[in-house]
Amino acid sequence: MKRTFLGEFEEIVLLTVAILGEEAYGVTVTQELEQKTGRAVGFSSIHTTLQRLEEKGFLSSKMGGATAERGGRRKRFFEVTALGRRALMEVKQVREELWGALPPNMLQLMGG
Repeated sequence: MKRTFLGEFEEIVLLTVAILGEEAYGVTVTQELEQKTGRAVGFSSIHTTLQRLEEKGFLSSKMGGATAERGGRRKRFFEVTALGRRALMEVKQVREELWGALPPNMLQLMGG
């Protein structure tokens, strides 16, 4: 089976969509990602990454209804596809294998 490779930012955006479930759209993904990682990100970066992940088949999207609070504009909601879930599981497995191979004393503080 061919392995799926995600960039680090793609991975955390995909994870954030999975965390948010039915509430995943550009603004909530941006807010959740910033809250969970402490990393400031631009909405345009999130939007571009969501589109790229959808093009790769890791996400699907659907348009929600128009709301007055958004000036009549609709939200595009995202959800993780089966391929996206598989990619996340592969990334998790690789990371666990790498962390498991790390010598126990590697991360000990130096000094006394």
